[in-house]
Amino acid sequence: MATKTAKYNEEELPAYTPMPWSLSEIRAAIPARFFVRDTKRGLAFLARDLVLAAVFWYAATFIDPFFQSAEVRESATFVGAELLRWAAWGTYWWFQGLNFTGIWVIGHEAGHGAFSDSRLVCDIVGFITHTAMWTPFFSWRISHHRHHSNHASMEKDEVYVPKTRSDLNLPHEEPGKEIDYEHYLGDTPLYTLYMLVRQQVLAFPAYLLFNVSGQKNYPKWTNHFDPNSVIFNPSQRNAVLASNAGIFAMIWGVTYASSVYGTSEVIKYYGLPWLCVSHWFIMITYLHHTDPMLPHYRKKEWSFQRGAAATVDRNFLGWQGRFFLHDVAHYHVIHHFFPQMPFYHGPEATQYLKEFIGEHYAYSDAPVFKTLWDTYNFCQFVEDEGDVLFYRNKQGQALRRPADQYRLKAQ
Repeated sequence: MATKTAKYNEEELPAYTPMPWSLSEIRAAIPARFFVRDTKRGLAFLARDLVLAAVFWYAATFIDPFFQSAEVRESATFVGAELLRWAAWGTYWWFQGLNFTGIWVIGHEAGHGAFSDSRLVCDIVGFITHTAMWTPFFSWRISHHRHHSNHASMEKDEVYVPKTRSDLNLPHEEPGKEIDYEHYLGDTPLYTLYMLVRQQVLAFPAYLLFNVSGQKNYPKWTNHFDPNSVIFNPSQRNAVLASNAGIFAMIWGVTYASSVYGTSEVIKYYGLPWLCVSHWFIMITYLHHTDPMLPHYRKKEWSFQRGAAATVDRNFLGWQGRFFLHDVAHYHVIHHFFPQMPFYHGPEATQYLKEFIGEHYAYSDAPVFKTLWDTYNFCQFVEDEGDVLFYRNKQGQALRRPADQYRLKAQ
């Protein structure tokens, strides 16, 4: 990535020309068999996840009795036994969190209609799995479909809409005048880490409750629980109320379980794995849609297929990401092109997509935690003008620029 000390010349940046093909041309390059939905196969994946959740949960019931037993404390010492006990709980939270995220992904599939040809099956599976993970299924589905329909559009996308220069009150570049970007964007690494951790822990609930990171043109107090919100139309009112009823049922269930088993037990077995779901979901989606090499569009330069290509596949946690997360991070680009394609066809279908769109397919196998830090620090804002845009960093520098004909259109 460019640094403040490196000589920076925007004319020397790689030029980007948006892809020219229509969606029908791209779809014709993908064999029809990959669009076939198999309800039994989808249910088998869901059953696998539920069985694993039960196995992990059952295994966790042995953690405290074993490590708090007199024999273990005598042989490992009290401190050693406690360290081993919390290490065991940490292992449980990691794998149960990944498995819970996989269950959420199944609900995501159902929300797109990719789980089954039956709308009823998709609604039932999606409602149960997402409600169990504190997501208002029907309300989220409505806004998520709008995200897919408008991805990478500065005017219409629902989430991860870049801030502009004016949003951050940055002065505009003028010939011969140097801007002190450090004054406006400079933060200590510790504060940046705090903000990143806050994003990972709270971003999804904050989006649902307060539209944080959502479409900035929405009115204040926009949220996913108000049936009168600008997100919804009047015909969707009952769907929003049904989603709310599911969340209220979860509140009652968790409250009841806490009164019976104790709040600390509910937090250990369920609360912290769910917190991992929130973290993994935000990390995955943030890194799918945020990268210095990915474009955003304004006005007539945007199209559905150009927006779909403005995502990146990532090697997310290796085999764990592929197994537990159902390839949701490894094959996300094909999902944006064809949301109703089942996830289990993603690996093969992606090969055909790559062959057809070539350099417009984005992939990264960089370590994802390092990438999260680098991306969060680099991707600060885009310009107020222009129809093809790339993120700039804390020095106002980009890694890519629009091809000349698209730059001229911005003038």
